[in-house]
Amino acid sequence: MSAVPASGSMSAPSPGAQTPIAVLRQDFKSGKLALLQEFAQAKPTISAATRLMRQLARHVDGTLQKLWTFAGLAEQAPEAALVAVGGYGRGELFPHSDVDVLLLLPEGLAPDQPGPLKQAIESFITACWDIGLEIGSSVRTVRECLDEAAGDVTIQTALLESRWLAGGRVLVRQFEKAFNQAMDPRAFMRAKTLEMRQRHTKYEDTPYALEPNCKESPGGLRDLQVLIWIARGASLGKTWPQLAAKGLITALEARALQRNEGVLKLIRCRLHIAAGRREDRLVFDLQTTVAESFGYASTPSLRASEHLMRRYYWAAKAVTQLNLITLLNLEEQINGTRDNELRPVNEFFLERSGMLEVVTDDLYERHPEAILQTFLVYQQTTGIKGLSAKTLRALYHARGLMNSGFRRDPANRATFMRILQQTQGQTHAFRLMNQTSVLGRYLWPFRAIVGQMQHDLFHVYTVDQHILMVLRNMRRFFVPEHTHEYPFCSQLAVQFDRPEVLYIAALFHDIAKGRGGDHSELGAEEARRFCRAHHLSKDDAELVEFLVEHHLTLSRVAQKEDLSDPDVIEQFAALVKDERHLTALYLLTVADIRGTGPKVWNAWKGKLLEDCYRLTLRALGGAKPNLAAEIEARKTEARHALALLAQLPGTEDALWKTLELSYFARHDAQDLAWHARALWRHVESTEPVVRSRPSPVGEGLQVLVYARDQQDLFARICGYFDGAGFNILDAKVHTTRSGYALDTFQVIAPELDLHHRDLTALVESKLSLALVSPNPLPEPRKGRLSRRVKSFPFTPRVDLRPDERAQRWLLSVSASDRAGLLYGIARVLARHGINLQLAKVSTLGERVEDTFLLDGAALQQSRMQLQIENELLDVLSVR
Repeated sequence: MSAVPASGSMSAPSPGAQTPIAVLRQDFKSGKLALLQEFAQAKPTISAATRLMRQLARHVDGTLQKLWTFAGLAEQAPEAALVAVGGYGRGELFPHSDVDVLLLLPEGLAPDQPGPLKQAIESFITACWDIGLEIGSSVRTVRECLDEAAGDVTIQTALLESRWLAGGRVLVRQFEKAFNQAMDPRAFMRAKTLEMRQRHTKYEDTPYALEPNCKESPGGLRDLQVLIWIARGASLGKTWPQLAAKGLITALEARALQRNEGVLKLIRCRLHIAAGRREDRLVFDLQTTVAESFGYASTPSLRASEHLMRRYYWAAKAVTQLNLITLLNLEEQINGTRDNELRPVNEFFLERSGMLEVVTDDLYERHPEAILQTFLVYQQTTGIKGLSAKTLRALYHARGLMNSGFRRDPANRATFMRILQQTQGQTHAFRLMNQTSVLGRYLWPFRAIVGQMQHDLFHVYTVDQHILMVLRNMRRFFVPEHTHEYPFCSQLAVQFDRPEVLYIAALFHDIAKGRGGDHSELGAEEARRFCRAHHLSKDDAELVEFLVEHHLTLSRVAQKEDLSDPDVIEQFAALVKDERHLTALYLLTVADIRGTGPKVWNAWKGKLLEDCYRLTLRALGGAKPNLAAEIEARKTEARHALALLAQLPGTEDALWKTLELSYFARHDAQDLAWHARALWRHVESTEPVVRSRPSPVGEGLQVLVYARDQQDLFARICGYFDGAGFNILDAKVHTTRSGYALDTFQVIAPELDLHHRDLTALVESKLSLALVSPNPLPEPRKGRLSRRVKSFPFTPRVDLRPDERAQRWLLSVSASDRAGLLYGIARVLARHGINLQLAKVSTLGERVEDTFLLDGAALQQSRMQLQIENELLDVLSVR
């Protein structure tokens, strides 16, 4: 390439001669084009992609170094340096990735002041764009870098991967030393973990979207980068072999990480070239082109794009598994929790910090039956939030044990049925089973649809992910906290006798997709074999087979046929035969449609399905379903209780007509009667109403608060209890249709030596005053931590995600218990103007597990979400 002068000032070129910038532009573009053409023509191997990315980075390095000299920065600021940061700082560049650089200046220089330095900087940045470099640049001193990194984890991450390019090396070494000293590994890990979780939520928490983002989706390259960032921030290594040398991963896992990272990099490189721009989504329009660049061709059974996507999904699944194992190991290393107390669960498992751990690394080799028991114990053991790295690693290496003999073992079949029959945890258990490859190896037909694409206008997930979504939706019908989502389905589910029958139907309804032929009929055959092998009763087996074979029928009848035609209804009624079949089919249909994608379900479809259900039920001779029988029984019992207390008939009407189904689902008859009696003359009260009574379930008090809803109401209630020395054991929070909060608390006062009668009077008086106080929220009292919590701190966890309709948010928190904890959470929510719709508070020994249903404008902003999660973690952290 032509030489350029060492300064920005140069003599004018002779007529017809190219300017230095023009020469650089031509050389840069031709050099990059040659590298891309060489890669496009080479075999699609991981080594070829690695070589291309390094060559592109070196090509940009050389160009930037010449521009640095050309702009005169070496003369204007000899100590200044040019530093590669971000992805470019790793020394790798994808074909159309941005180039991020930092112009690092010594303290005292003023680049914003008019003069030669400012002119040189502007000349350098302008020249970068002129030659075709899509550059992201910043100009900072070392102090400015540290200050900005302290308040922004994105900047901190970019600076973590810095690399000298040109200028003063001494200044770069000073920066690296100061940056490393300022790094807080725990805080950085927490921020990156929260950021990753938020990103996963954005991409539907699945690597199996039909158009995944190979960089940002779960199982994508970003998940691997997060691990390296956290490790680098804690000085634990910069490469997979270095992490293996530290004992954080095994040599086998390091090779698997390198291999699958290479596959994802190769796909992303090919995707950039196919798109001709930076494009990280494997959109349908590009999948075939990228597949053909790999040499894939369509076959009678699979398209070329499906061959490619199968390869992508298997890599993404492996990354998801290995990411979780490695992240858990990093958390233990950085937080120092590896020596926390181990609590025996049974002969096979232990519990440490809320994670389920195998007793020995070779447990599954010695006891293969423990593989499925892992997930049963996970469901049954209160407080278990996940599987430890040791358990995940053992499952990862036990895949070969799950053969045909394993599947035929009566003990394993019995365990699988028990997993389905548990009262809770099916959604998480089956997701874990799929994530760890256990589900596909036990349920062999399921393995064939892992990563199986669906080419239609409805599904946005692969077949396996769709099935798990349908299972999740079905499970939510039986959970009171989700009653607000689809109340009619929840009403029907309460009356259904065998939920596991519905879960099995959900697992099998699409299991035969991709085989050719009618997947409903083929799936029914698979379901029949499963039911026979797992000894379901004749009636239950027949129902499962019916549901799988006809899972599309109700949707077709409701949306495509004339429901006003009696013959249509009669024919459908003859098909379903009875109310049990009809109800099961209705629930499966709703769960199925909701599981196809967030935009498929709408109110009109819901009305058509419900109308079809009601008309068919009438044709079958059944009664029109109103409220669930259990809830109706509670109401009847509550009315009897009110009559015994000499209350007039209809006392409850004024209150009950303002309440949603979820209220009745979460309170027993005695609570309903107490609330109705206390509030029948105060339903539209302008002043707060506080009532308390000795707890009907044991020690302490039950406190009722009824007041106009406001953003800090829950916080004020919790603030009073905190300041008065009460511990909140349970809270049930509701908002009426007329805008009132109806909250019920279970509290104890271990520090107050007062009779219940004195306590009730004290609470009713003082809490009423606290609710109308104009003063700011009080500071939480500093409660003492128990010795156990001090010795074995539990790593706090916060999970904030949108609910099914993306209108409200579910917040789950886990932490070591201490006085004032709930109030601290409430203050954070109030500070950000977040409204509390429901709260479920539970204390498990030294640990709390709380769930809240929220709404508020702040939750719609990604940056505010991260801030709220960080503030909550600060509140939850043991200090």
